[in-house]
Amino acid sequence: MAILEIHQLEAGYGEVQVLWGVSLRVAEGTVTTIVGANGAGKTTTLRAISGIIRPRAGRVLLGGEDITRLPAHGRTRRGLVLVPEGRQLFPDMTVMENLEMGAYAPRGRRHMARNLERVFTLFPRLKERSAQKASTFSGGEQQMLAVGRGLMAEPAVLMIDELSLGLSPLLAQQLFSTLKQLKDGGTTILLVEQNVHLSLALSDYAYVLAEGRIFIEGPARDVAQHPDIRTAYLGL
Repeated sequence: MAILEIHQLEAGYGEVQVLWGVSLRVAEGTVTTIVGANGAGKTTTLRAISGIIRPRAGRVLLGGEDITRLPAHGRTRRGLVLVPEGRQLFPDMTVMENLEMGAYAPRGRRHMARNLERVFTLFPRLKERSAQKASTFSGGEQQMLAVGRGLMAEPAVLMIDELSLGLSPLLAQQLFSTLKQLKDGGTTILLVEQNVHLSLALSDYAYVLAEGRIFIEGPARDVAQHPDIRTAYLGL
């Protein structure tokens, strides 16, 4: 069953249109990934789905409800949660304060203690350093905090934009292992990621975006074997 459905989404910035009729579905309890070259429209897709930018056309449905006209905070309240590119933490706030901000909506506040325990189990370093300011963290630690803040909102769908950006291969692998734990626990994830190999290995279903349009879609294992993907993204 699809918990998130996107129908013929069009969006852009000013007079520049970036997305041209993008449609996708995210099944509950799965990981769906969007891959593509820089400038393909991946981040714009997540920004339009989350309500950060207003779509010019198309529909966004969450759990069967049309949320296209809702502002970003209204979508978050319904469980559509974005971990943005570049983390966008509150640098002068502590780890704990950042996590508490993630639980500001009623959906997150109801289960704050449970979700905090979950985050600290996934990322023990955050618990050890809960009183430190986010600005003192390394890039990898900040990404852990960004994901943890997203989980505090009790997401129905957790959208993650460029999880591995700027991280070492080892740290990227560790974070993808955490996503595997979340997937095994039933968390629904929509992932935009530059590391095509890691994202396709983790995902159930994949979309390849090119010039603002869906170029290829299918089970992630099949997409990974597509000759165009193997040549352009996997170096095979």
